[in-house]
Amino acid sequence: MFATKTIEAGDKPAFYRELADQLAGLLHDERDFIANAANLAALVFDLVPDLNWAGFYFLRSNDELVLGPFQGKVACVRIAVGKGVCGSAVALGQTMLVPDVHAFPGHIACDAASRSELVVPLIKDGKVLGVLDLDSPTAGRFDAEDEVGFEALAAIYLAASDFA
Repeated sequence: MFATKTIEAGDKPAFYRELADQLAGLLHDERDFIANAANLAALVFDLVPDLNWAGFYFLRSNDELVLGPFQGKVACVRIAVGKGVCGSAVALGQTMLVPDVHAFPGHIACDAASRSELVVPLIKDGKVLGVLDLDSPTAGRFDAEDEVGFEALAAIYLAASDFA
């Protein structure tokens, strides 16, 4: 049985290293991408401060993301590629760090309380499979260290998961 451990790290790089170690242990010997997504969302929501949503959207066609496992309030079910922060991350194939979602053109407000967002595209073998999406009720919550940390978590998830 896996049990999360509170992280007492004094700086963000150390925090994300410990979180990555916990994630690797959590996903060890499990290959199902849905089960792994559910556990990653729960781990992040439990241990990362100041989040109001953590979860996944998966690319189900060339032009649409569909809601996957998450923690937080109910969410938008479908997002068009190129729309909002998640759809833009897929279209551009790059992480999107948005300090103020209200200033992002075309932002999709699934939860009106969200003020900042970080979206990491899930790219495996050159193909975008979906996104890891983090929302915070605090403007400017995410920075470059969070971006690097969540990109590392996404890489662990991708390496551990089989997508069929």
